[in-house]
Amino acid sequence: MYAIVEIAGQQFKVSKADKVFVHRLDAEIGSQIEFDKVMLIDNDNKVDVGTPLVNKSTVLAEVVEHVKGDKVLVFKKKRRKGYKKLNGHRQYFTRLNILSIMKDGKSITGDLAETIAVIDKDAVKAAPKKKAAPKKETAPKKEAAPKKEAAPKKEAVKKEEPKAEVKKEAKKEVKKAEPKAEAKADLSSMTVAELKAMAKEKGITGYSTMKKAELIDALK
Repeated sequence: MYAIVEIAGQQFKVSKADKVFVHRLDAEIGSQIEFDKVMLIDNDNKVDVGTPLVNKSTVLAEVVEHVKGDKVLVFKKKRRKGYKKLNGHRQYFTRLNILSIMKDGKSITGDLAETIAVIDKDAVKAAPKKKAAPKKETAPKKEAAPKKEAAPKKEAVKKEEPKAEVKKEAKKEVKKAEPKAEAKADLSSMTVAELKAMAKEKGITGYSTMKKAELIDALK
């Protein structure tokens, strides 16, 4: 046994205890609604077709909840224009529980279908939270024992080092004995022009035709 009924601009084939999702209805959760736009009734193969509606026939339903449908992505693009746009949409629905199909004020499907327990989500959200249990008092911490004072460190006695002084004096004497080697090294690092200028200051004759090695020998 079933009926074809129009709900919110759409036609549905419904039977007793069916769960139907329709476009959002302006009705409170838990309330009962009668839909009188019944277009066809099939009662044990006895079909009653309306012209366009079946007279004195209704479908009784209960509002279970208001929900949102799955997200639908809407993508738009215009080629060679750099235009792309992506939008999401979720349709609002109302879930109905079909209680019975009625004709001439009587139910032709027998007793009403079982109602569904309705959970008011707003009431659940607004329910007061349980108070947290009081915290247990913690035992007082024991005072830490005072730290022992560290013993004073013994001052290390430095021994005299006479040998190191002797070595330093010997190094100074070696450095004094090597001025000539440094002078040689300085002359070899100088350019020919600098050597000729030094030879000119010392009054060496024929310096203009001398080579670098000859200038170094003449300046020693």
